[in-house]
Amino acid sequence: MVDATVDRSLGSRRLAALLPDPAGVRPAYRHLARAISELILDGRVAPHVRLPAERDLAAALNTSRTTVTAVYDLLREGGYAHSRQGAGTWTALPEGRTPTGVRRLLATAEDSVIDLARAAQGLPEGVLPDALARIAPRLAEHAETPGYHPYGLPELRAAVAERYTRRGLTTVPDQILVTSGAQHALTLVLALLCRPGDRVLTENPTYPNALEAMRRARLRTVAVPVTDTGWDIEVVESSFTQAVPQLAYLIPDFHNPTGCLMPEEERVRVLRAARRSGGWLVVDETLAELALDVPAPPPLASLAARGEAGQLITVGSMSKTHWAGLRIGWLRAPARLVTELAGQRVANDMGGPVLDQLLALDLLDRADDLLTGRLERLRAQRAALADALAEHLPGWNWRLPPGGLSLWVDLGEPVAAALAERALGKGVRIESGSCFATDPGVFEQRLRIPYTTGPGTLREAVRRMAAVLAEGLPAAKGERRPLWVA
Repeated sequence: MVDATVDRSLGSRRLAALLPDPAGVRPAYRHLARAISELILDGRVAPHVRLPAERDLAAALNTSRTTVTAVYDLLREGGYAHSRQGAGTWTALPEGRTPTGVRRLLATAEDSVIDLARAAQGLPEGVLPDALARIAPRLAEHAETPGYHPYGLPELRAAVAERYTRRGLTTVPDQILVTSGAQHALTLVLALLCRPGDRVLTENPTYPNALEAMRRARLRTVAVPVTDTGWDIEVVESSFTQAVPQLAYLIPDFHNPTGCLMPEEERVRVLRAARRSGGWLVVDETLAELALDVPAPPPLASLAARGEAGQLITVGSMSKTHWAGLRIGWLRAPARLVTELAGQRVANDMGGPVLDQLLALDLLDRADDLLTGRLERLRAQRAALADALAEHLPGWNWRLPPGGLSLWVDLGEPVAAALAERALGKGVRIESGSCFATDPGVFEQRLRIPYTTGPGTLREAVRRMAAVLAEGLPAAKGERRPLWVA
């Protein structure tokens, strides 16, 4: 997020760097107003931040002050800004508008809307009632205690540690911190190990909520590309050397959103590059067990030599393998760092709910059986989605990922935002590929399409998107569409 300095102001050059070139769009003031409103909605510009003076922003954009005046007028009319006499113009969130990150997670109210914005699954029927019945006696025992567990429930820490050990990475409970999901784990790590202005190496594209956490921590991202064929490992190595990031955040296991799996030899090179740079390496393994065509990879940390393991943090979660509504995640790190992070989290929540952790413990005890059926369903759903795309949208391109939950589809032209907007009118909710970009305006030719719903639903979603395209979309040519409401 582009946050304010001490006086909550946003510099003209910083804002101009996030906006389209006004010389290339018409009418310029509407494009600029829409761009700023989107920055506010997706968190890259915070509410309650003072915008640059009109004269300064006009100079930074190489446009007229009249244009910037019209931009600010539109922002005020739309509720995205307000002015105070003698105090300038300040950003705001309009009444009735929902931030992009929140909207992405909200369930849709209409039964007819097919939700492809979230790559997540529910629990199979009957699993939750049975598990709740099994844990009732344990919950009664815990109810006689205060119930605070800042490190996590001891039994759950032991179970997570044992799973790492079985996967090839010897782990003890003292190395585990149970969190309220992987996002909570990453936020704790960023808050403890980074300071505003620090460089953080991350992939491009990558998980949107991780990017949002970095923005809110006011970190500077150093992006390394991930293509359909994976990582350019030489670019990754050179980025570690030249940027010397304080921390790197990578998703090597069925990468979100591309689905790529990092080869073992590249993992070793990443570990060596991270060690030489002296920073921390955070490995997100939330998708690691969703292996559809290959064996599930061992933890990347299992490849680390003794001298490399001290600066390595592994993040995991039950959101993708089990149920996101459970909000159970964890991190594996050196025991001393786990203690420091537990101190960090006490200021926020003092520990997770005992009920949720007992439920997670029960589900982990039966995880292998549950995962077998889940992987079979994902393979069938992936095949149904691929077949439907080939039938109805043969001009689109994608690679079948060896695991994970989604296809990263190339539309051939930058129309993803326009398609997503029109598709909602046809009852399909989906996000443009730009949501996964480290910089605005990138991946507008991409869609991430999850295969987390049934085959029939996926086929219908593709049919509806094909109908949108058949009706025609406005020409994009890389610029934002001239619509005011974001």
